[in-house]
Amino acid sequence: MAKESVKARQRKREALSAKFAEKRAALKAAGDYKGLDLLPKNSSPVRLKNRCQLTGRPRGYMRYFGVSRVMFRDMALQGKIPGVRKASW
Repeated sequence: MAKESVKARQRKREALSAKFAEKRAALKAAGDYKGLDLLPKNSSPVRLKNRCQLTGRPRGYMRYFGVSRVMFRDMALQGKIPGVRKASW
């Protein structure tokens, strides 16, 4: 499980990215790169990292479900993900 500070940093980046998205798009369309430099660095969507919503784990992230492979397996075995079950043939 990721440290709380890492998860908080990620949430802060997501909020800043959403807050400045419109302004960033306008500056980019106008070609004002000096104005883009004045925006906070954490407002750039490139700095976001896909992380598990439950644990904050950065690796093994399943984009469709929004969780890591570890949590996906646990939730699937418990029946918490509709339509997903363990394969058997």
